[in-house]
Amino acid sequence: MTKDITNWTASDDCMVESAMRRGASRRELLRMFMAGGVAFAAAGTVLGRAGAALAATPVRGGHLIGASAAGSTADTLDPAKASAQIDYVRISSLYNRLTFLNGKGQIDMELADSIETKDAKTWTIKLKKDVTFHDGKTLDAEDVVFSLQRHLDESVGSKVNAMAKQMTGIKALDASTVEITLAAANADLPTILALHHFMIVARGTTDFSKGNGTGAFVLESFEPGVKSLMKRNDNYFKPNAPYVDSFECFAIPDVTARVNALISGDVHVAASIKPQALRLVEAAGGIDVVRNISGNYTNLNMRLDMAPGDKAAFVEGMKYLLNRELIQKSVVRGLAEIANDQPVSPSDRYYNPEVKPREFDPERAKALFEKAGLLGQSIPVVASDAADYSVEMATVLQQAGSAIGMKLDIQRMPADGYWSKYWLVAPVHFGNINPRPTPDILFSLLYTSDAPWNESKFSDPKFDAMVAEARGTLDEARRKEIYGECQQIVSDRAGTAIPVWLSNVDAKTSKLQGFETNPLGGQMGYTMAEHVWFQA
Repeated sequence: MTKDITNWTASDDCMVESAMRRGASRRELLRMFMAGGVAFAAAGTVLGRAGAALAATPVRGGHLIGASAAGSTADTLDPAKASAQIDYVRISSLYNRLTFLNGKGQIDMELADSIETKDAKTWTIKLKKDVTFHDGKTLDAEDVVFSLQRHLDESVGSKVNAMAKQMTGIKALDASTVEITLAAANADLPTILALHHFMIVARGTTDFSKGNGTGAFVLESFEPGVKSLMKRNDNYFKPNAPYVDSFECFAIPDVTARVNALISGDVHVAASIKPQALRLVEAAGGIDVVRNISGNYTNLNMRLDMAPGDKAAFVEGMKYLLNRELIQKSVVRGLAEIANDQPVSPSDRYYNPEVKPREFDPERAKALFEKAGLLGQSIPVVASDAADYSVEMATVLQQAGSAIGMKLDIQRMPADGYWSKYWLVAPVHFGNINPRPTPDILFSLLYTSDAPWNESKFSDPKFDAMVAEARGTLDEARRKEIYGECQQIVSDRAGTAIPVWLSNVDAKTSKLQGFETNPLGGQMGYTMAEHVWFQA
């Protein structure tokens, strides 16, 4: 009797997967089917299903090589000082955080077993048991206290010093319990602790050259600006992980060279693929493109405290003059989603879909420029290669303006010194903002009256109060409501125009499995080495 596919059982699937795992040839597998009375047509379906299941089953072994976009002699193993993409890759492989932002944008516990609060101001953190550093020391509460307090020490130079200052009290209650007291209630503390800089190090650490963390890999060698080599941590506290035996990472700044290294098999992952290199990737066989819709964007900033941005009609007109679809299709070749002039991305659980993007409407823009008394005047627009795609976006704006009699004078500035000389300074200029894990961080960093990076000098006491209320409440429904209103206010009244959400795009060999997206950035939020495996 010949079996059809409906008679095939789960145990039969397991038998085939086992044979494939040990290296059975297709001919051997077909003989197995014939002996079992399986029809030839059904055998193809079973093989495909078994192959997919096998690919999804983590396999140990192999040496993983990843190429990031940039590195320098300033590369660091100190989590507090990390600033470059490759820094995040290294520290995410060597250390762990108390919490982790998963691919769905939700908080998972990592070194913390639980984090609890009654008022969003005083937080109690219970640590996981039996976690050890690479040197054999057992993780305890004093390590956490030391790690968090480092960010408050100005001499350390922590990149999150300003954010850490809200932690006015950090103390160990016992060997596995830490209490954090905040200056004011902040319901986002678990998410803040998931930032890369808040990795936990052993107390008393001053020499970071050994990368002594609790992470999935143990450092073997580190040459700043050259490469890093790590091996699997056999005492890692997470079951089964990591799957690869070793991990090597370095930077290849030129995107074409990075892609060619992937195509030739010299690396398994090439990070940060730009549109100009995408066709090269797609033309090659055996390579997957992994696209991550993130909160990264390049924006046009019009300062509201000086001309021409002090005229609301000009600001609104510029937002209608942005041809978002053209930017999406031509400038970034589809590697983006249309945005709506506010910073909370669609990947965020607080994103408000009711805040609609403005349509490209040059005639409406013309009427607004006439209302502002600026039609026909020459308006300088500062752009630079330092802000991704800003020169191309400025050109799209200039061409649209020219068609209605609006003169936009593109002033292309060098990348070197752009962020200190022109960003936040020029009346009309472009910026570029990386993803942030919470709306509170975005609004507090970019839009409240005292925001350190208030790009358009937007100021509204009511908006400030709304952000403060949302930060302190544990009522999720109320937070969502407030953040939705804040997004509408920024879209309507701030001097920032955000045309598209830029995608993080990585490319990898098809043999590499388990590679997913993460809202904290490319390369699985820079944690790929811990999660991926090579298909058998």
